[in-house]
Amino acid sequence: MHDVPTRAGESSPGAASTGAASPGVTSPGVTSPGAVAGEKEPLSAGLKQRHLTMLGLGGVIGAGLFVGSGAGIAVAGPGIVLSYLIAGALAMLVMRMLGEMSAAMPASGAFSVHAERALGRWAGFSVGWLYWFLLVVVLAVEATGAAQIANGWVPAVPQWAWVLLFMTVFTAANLSAVKNFGEFEFWFATLKVTAIVLFLALSLLAVFGVLPDAEPVGLSNLTGHGGLLPHGWGGVVSGVLAVVFAFGGLEVVTIAAAESDDPARAVGRAVRSAVWRILFFYVGSMVVIVTLLPWSSMQPGKSPYVAVLDSIGVPGAGQIMNIVVFVALLSALNANLYGSSRMVFSLAERGEAPRALLTVSGGGVPRRAVLASVAFGFVSVLLNLEWPDSVFLYMLNAVGAVLLFVWGLIAVSQLRLRGRLEREAPGKLALRMWAFPYLTWAALVAMGAVLVLMLTDDAARPQLLWSAGATGAVLLVAGLRALRERRASR
Repeated sequence: MHDVPTRAGESSPGAASTGAASPGVTSPGVTSPGAVAGEKEPLSAGLKQRHLTMLGLGGVIGAGLFVGSGAGIAVAGPGIVLSYLIAGALAMLVMRMLGEMSAAMPASGAFSVHAERALGRWAGFSVGWLYWFLLVVVLAVEATGAAQIANGWVPAVPQWAWVLLFMTVFTAANLSAVKNFGEFEFWFATLKVTAIVLFLALSLLAVFGVLPDAEPVGLSNLTGHGGLLPHGWGGVVSGVLAVVFAFGGLEVVTIAAAESDDPARAVGRAVRSAVWRILFFYVGSMVVIVTLLPWSSMQPGKSPYVAVLDSIGVPGAGQIMNIVVFVALLSALNANLYGSSRMVFSLAERGEAPRALLTVSGGGVPRRAVLASVAFGFVSVLLNLEWPDSVFLYMLNAVGAVLLFVWGLIAVSQLRLRGRLEREAPGKLALRMWAFPYLTWAALVAMGAVLVLMLTDDAARPQLLWSAGATGAVLLVAGLRALRERRASR
């Protein structure tokens, strides 16, 4: 399969229409692809509805839930259920907003394109590059985590060799047809969803004393050990800070929708099915965990899922959960490589990244964008392996709160674009934000509250400050570019 250099607005073999927005929903001076009706994305349309649905379901079911939830339970107790409800509600609102815009104006850059159309090139540039940086840094954490698990199984193979193997396999998958990425994610997500469903089923049987040698647990673990809110509402708030970032990853489904046969319909269905089911999986898991075990027995860094499976007598619970976490990490690595390559490709289409990244294969895959993303991912992995507590820690802190900046721009973009769509292209509003504009404003207020809480929390403050610095640097570059373009146009 040969590479075909393709520029924005040109079609290539395998190209598919993205259902571009009408000219009226663009901002003055925006030259983003798809801004003019009839333009096509040069990417393949190889993703099916089942791929997008499972990507939406599996995209946020990862190590943050299976292992990281222990830290949330430790600070909130049974109140972690409320923490997940609050954080999950915020994520649902963001996804509904993003779903509305993506169904009306599908594009491979998703919210970066929407921000550009709503607010100007500075916004699309800033959110696009920050999200790309977030994905390629987190990719290193996932590759290293999966390699550590694999090294425990096969100590003869060094950790760096496992990292090299994983990165090579998923780079090859992303360089080939997009349907290969879709198939990987479909089966990864299926395994994760199946694991959670089985966990919930076994846990409910244990709660009601149906399992052999089991007695009904009742409500003793909820009412004892300090009650439902052992640390008060402050504990619930701390729990929100501990779990809100676990919902990051849902955004990739709206990026992927641009490479489906019917982007507008596909993203609408994927968003509708994903948000409610994910909230059920997250909140349902927390309910059965704090019902079956005393919250005070939870330890940060230890999987509460393993603790529950051990308590109900599932043999090899630790290894079973290791396999699930291993798959979850590889799934996230695959999805982040895909999402980062499409984001930087979209930036290149709009003149916000080197145009050399616009090369698209005959099958509609942005190969140079994939290679650029995985190259930086390799650099991040090396930094994580060599300097996990210094250089890489600074990089990780620099992207820690970027997700909130992305979500904030999604909300502001939706506020701006919804009015334009209602005036100029109401037929494109196949999926609408609930109670607009009130819930959009409520989501923005909630994000602001999370930022304030992070600023007042000793553990979260460094992450927020480093992320604010990274965001400020990108905004400065965006401002300087805008100033240079204005001077050049005079």
